[in-house]
Amino acid sequence: MTTAERRALVEPGHPRLSIRRQCELLGLSRGAYYYTPAPPDPEDLTLMRLLDEEYTRHPFFGVRRMRDWLADQGRPVGHDRVRRLLRTMGLEAVGPKPRLSAPAGVTRERPRDRRAQRVSR
Repeated sequence: MTTAERRALVEPGHPRLSIRRQCELLGLSRGAYYYTPAPPDPEDLTLMRLLDEEYTRHPFFGVRRMRDWLADQGRPVGHDRVRRLLRTMGLEAVGPKPRLSAPAGVTRERPRDRRAQRVSR
């Protein structure tokens, strides 16, 4: 059951069960019951629109180049904010990703190479 469904089950005017007890029975924290999400920041919405337009033109731009492009447009923001907004929109740079776990310069041994080897005891 989701948090929203649990929140809907709580009856604030119940004659015998307090809100605290109802939340406890439902496994819902009272903070989650009283939580109201903050409205989206208008500046973030503007930045997201700009990032989306630039991503359409240059889908290979990563976070740093998008940040630099925004600074050129007169909107200097940090790379962390740009990264958060791009992730929120589900955008990711198109291009090769770093292969950090691949060993450098080591080739894999192939089974056909093993068959060619002589086994001597």
